[in-house]
Amino acid sequence: MGVGLVGGSITPLLGVSSAGQSPPKGTKVGVWRRVVPRIGEGRAGMLEEGVGGDANLPDRHPPPIPLWAQDVPTKLVAKAVPLPMTVRGHWFLSPRTEYSVAVQTAVKQSDGEYLVSGWSETVEFCTGDYAKEHLAQLQEKAELIAGRMLRFSVFYRNQHKEYFQHVRMHCGNVMKPSLKDNSGSHGSPTSGMLHGIFFSCNTEFNTGQPPQDSPYGRYRFQIPAQRLFNPNTNLYFADFYCMYTAYHYVVLVLAPKGSSGDLFCRERLPQLDISSNKFLTCCVEEGELVYRHAQDSILEVIYTEPVDLSLGVLGEISGHQLMSLSTANAKKDPSCKTCNISVGR
Repeated sequence: MGVGLVGGSITPLLGVSSAGQSPPKGTKVGVWRRVVPRIGEGRAGMLEEGVGGDANLPDRHPPPIPLWAQDVPTKLVAKAVPLPMTVRGHWFLSPRTEYSVAVQTAVKQSDGEYLVSGWSETVEFCTGDYAKEHLAQLQEKAELIAGRMLRFSVFYRNQHKEYFQHVRMHCGNVMKPSLKDNSGSHGSPTSGMLHGIFFSCNTEFNTGQPPQDSPYGRYRFQIPAQRLFNPNTNLYFADFYCMYTAYHYVVLVLAPKGSSGDLFCRERLPQLDISSNKFLTCCVEEGELVYRHAQDSILEVIYTEPVDLSLGVLGEISGHQLMSLSTANAKKDPSCKTCNISVGR
């Protein structure tokens, strides 16, 4: 047996019987497989299937499935065929997941009974993050629902009062980048890897101002847009997801040119033209920088460098703290056709 890993999928190649010899020409072979993610995020588990040319294959199963190993979103496309033709099984796997794979075969004998092999040697491997081409597919999907562009003038960050007190007393009045959590697509290269500070920029279409409600805290730091986003800044697309809701989130990264964050993103994320894209723009109009954001997506903007509180204004908002809208460690809806691509979550 050989195993190949291409584009986030595995392809076991089966061409021998349980005795190690090719069965007679015309023999029908059924294939079972066991795919076990060894670490995951709640959807990790094991899935078993029998595939063959006869519905009466024997009930031969591997050891009992442990409680932590359930529900793997994989798909098998295979059928029993006359050997020596190779039998191919193809599974779609989740990114950023360690897997253990074992294969079992069943050969139909002349008396109609099946000779079932033992489980093959277990193969272990780990799938990677989304590549740039996968993120480009997500970007294309996000562009379809971005909507028209609205003007804005400030980026803002909501937190609890204690957060800003800590920044003032223990961090020299400077907000420091922190490691991005695991919210959004499981395959995003930024999750658990990129350091940054989360900002918002969405405005209410009827006022042009930031909303008075926030899921992250009653205190809001506002900073002029040009402090974070200007011609000396690179802009990257990082993710597109939803949380079982009708509205969608787009994650963007702002990184000063040549910074460590810029170097990280340049290797892993699609770069956007700051003056011409569907999500967030910075253009020179009549000698001034003008900023616009997409109306129909909630933008999550990650700025990769420290930010001094003296560069903006801190105040208390008058609205409610809508905790149900928080995206902290939020898991992406894997069934949404709007924001998922074929390689996995």
